[in-house]
Amino acid sequence: MTPGRYNAAYFEHSYLAERTGSELATCSELFVEDNYLYYRDYREKKQKVGVIYRRISDEYLDPMTFLPESLIGIPNIMDVYRSGHVAIVNAPGNGIGDDKGIYYFVPKMIRYYLDQEPVLKNAPTYLPFFEEDRNYVLDHLENLVIKDVAEAGGYGVIFGNTLSREKLSEMKELIQKESRRFIAQEVIDFQDMDVSEDGEIVKRKADLRAFVLSGKETKVWASGLTRFSRNPDSFVVNSSQGGGFKDTWVLYQ
Repeated sequence: MTPGRYNAAYFEHSYLAERTGSELATCSELFVEDNYLYYRDYREKKQKVGVIYRRISDEYLDPMTFLPESLIGIPNIMDVYRSGHVAIVNAPGNGIGDDKGIYYFVPKMIRYYLDQEPVLKNAPTYLPFFEEDRNYVLDHLENLVIKDVAEAGGYGVIFGNTLSREKLSEMKELIQKESRRFIAQEVIDFQDMDVSEDGEIVKRKADLRAFVLSGKETKVWASGLTRFSRNPDSFVVNSSQGGGFKDTWVLYQ
């Protein structure tokens, strides 16, 4: 389920649907009838839907349950979900995993629940909610990147080295006042990759998003999505911030 072609990540939505053999649907093609969810195709043929993978936030999912002004949701889908007549792969409420404050705890969760050391390391992360971390952040703010935990898509990201002395002081006051609102991380120097821009090959910051499917077993797809920043001075690669996409090659031995 996609909010539509005007969404910044629509390319991802359509690509994933194509590669998985799934139907790509908008709210105008999905509807509830007799407490079941249906998909109506371009021939006006309706099909019962058993599973949905949504790419919209909880609050927009069902205007009858959440935000009544939502124009991209499906009225009454939550009733169908509660009845067990449709599965939502990324169930309502799982957005807590997108709270950047959780980043801080991921290595600790791996050690606690699995009794293992993380294979992939997080960027060093500090949670100002804790006094020790808060003191470190306030003392080193000009060398850190600050992220608002409630934001996504590259919004609410502030690099300390770009702030004036006055703005640094204001940011420190805000962190002290609303310490749970932020995390701070060491700046990771993304790899520079060649991209084509206006007929020239230029260097831009890029990162790789992997796709992992978890069920009875966990599989990492032999694929990925490489994003790059169009701004030569930016570390932010999100599509909502104007970032671009590169082909991703996976080589086997």
